[in-house]
Amino acid sequence: MSEIVNLRTARKRKAREAADKDAAANRAAFGQTKAEKLKRKTEADKAARELDGKKRD
Repeated sequence: MSEIVNLRTARKRKAREAADKDAAANRAAFGQTKAEKLKRKTEADKAARELDGKKRD
């Protein structure tokens, strides 16, 4: 036979794992220094400028 599972604890475990995943994403987004944010923004701007420069009319 299979193991008996308490549905309440399984639901809580699932919610906890989802919250941990969201927290990890927030740490990646908001845990950067101002210099890191500026560097990422300038790299994105440079890539956009280079892409626009290579477009054909």
